Amino acid sequence: MKISDILGVQNRPKLMRFLGESLAGCWVVGLITFTGYVLHFDSAPVGFLLLLDAVSVAILCGFWQATIVSMLACACLDYFFYQPLLTFTISDPRDWVALGAFELSALVVSRVSSREQRSTREATLHRTSMEQLYELSRSTLLINLHQPPGPQLTLLIYQVFAVEAVALFDANSAKCDRAGVWAEGETDLAKECLLSHTEGFDPVTRTSRRQLRIGGVTIGALAIRGEIDPLVTDALASLTAIALDRSVSFEKENRIEAAHQTERLRAAVLDSLAHAFKTPLTAIQTANAGLNEVGPLNSAQKELVSLVEAETSELGQLSTRLLQTAKLDAEDVNVVRDEIVVADLVSKTLQKQSGHLEGHKVEVAVPDPDLSMRGDGDLLSMALTQFLDNAVKYSFKGTAIKVEARESHSEVLISVHNHGPVIPISDRERIFQRFYRSEGSKQAVAGTGIGLSTVKMAADAHRGHVWVISDADEGTTFFLSLPQDGRRPA
Repeated sequence: MKISDILGVQNRPKLMRFLGESLAGCWVVGLITFTGYVLHFDSAPVGFLLLLDAVSVAILCGFWQATIVSMLACACLDYFFYQPLLTFTISDPRDWVALGAFELSALVVSRVSSREQRSTREATLHRTSMEQLYELSRSTLLINLHQPPGPQLTLLIYQVFAVEAVALFDANSAKCDRAGVWAEGETDLAKECLLSHTEGFDPVTRTSRRQLRIGGVTIGALAIRGEIDPLVTDALASLTAIALDRSVSFEKENRIEAAHQTERLRAAVLDSLAHAFKTPLTAIQTANAGLNEVGPLNSAQKELVSLVEAETSELGQLSTRLLQTAKLDAEDVNVVRDEIVVADLVSKTLQKQSGHLEGHKVEVAVPDPDLSMRGDGDLLSMALTQFLDNAVKYSFKGTAIKVEARESHSEVLISVHNHGPVIPISDRERIFQRFYRSEGSKQAVAGTGIGLSTVKMAADAHRGHVWVISDADEGTTFFLSLPQDGRRPA
């Protein structure tokens, strides 16, 4: 205890405690002196008892209290036990030796005692902090992940650590949550910590600030007002960051699961619609074919019959694609692994699509006529048909369409090239998502946004992949890459 602390008016309780402890030690000195004087003890046992008193005061109270007791003890020894009795002879060397022994003992013992008490306090604080951290970690596992994590975490920290105030800024939601009492100008301390990248302890406001990081990525910031160990603050920030990251991961998992459920529902709807369309389409095609048997038709009637036949055929193909899409969406889809000659696959697909090429010249390049692979012929024919249909819709009038198939690093690479509008870079991955159509194509060409997604699903079913490149000068090319043996090459 410092003298400045004792004499300070603002430390009046400490002053009163100091005086009380000193008086208690002096009272024991008086009791020992009185007993030794009455019983005619020699100076040696009395000095030993007085030394024990000074040491006890040093242990229990402190050095300055022990100093006062030591001075009084030396004075009592000189007056009552050193010759001549009942006379002060401060010049006697024995007095200075006794005082030095008392003071040295008091100093050493008080320092050792102070160090031990400090170690005990630190151990107690450490144990308490560990218990609080454990309680917080256990409580964070029980938070409601369906609710925002910020308010729950700030309240937990505020209650478990009994601090004055807590502020938490979540970068994911860009929201700052608070618990406890903050001044009006301090409501954004955590957000400022994140934006300014400043951490540490402000002794004026007694506020600790930490950034919350996961894997080197800053996901928020934490501000705590109150007495708390810096190491505990670091551990607390780590626990908070883990809880926020866990909440974000849970939210992503929920979105993914919701997307999967939506996709399964869409697949079921597509399957139902495709089957529902097949029956009336078959009846329409049968009735339309029977019109030619009714009797001679004039040119207008023949044109109408041809139109009905063409449109029902188009609807039939769309229904087939819907069924194939539903098949690919099924989790238990079993892709046939037949031996397919690539040149035959391209030739048969072009023959089926000959009526839909609308006057476009088609160039075919299959350098190796014996090139083969294993896969589902129907799905691959559907994928190539979709590429051709897409090329016809988006080609400039009178331009050629080029179909190429070749071997590339144990894979079969099939591509369809056309000259048409450039596909923006931002859309080159998204056009393979179901029902997505770029802004430019929505108004230019009618469509459903299903076709290219079925191509991607067919490629995924064969452990292959699809992509597109598009350039104003070179044109647009869609690629379908498939492993020859039906397995992804190492």
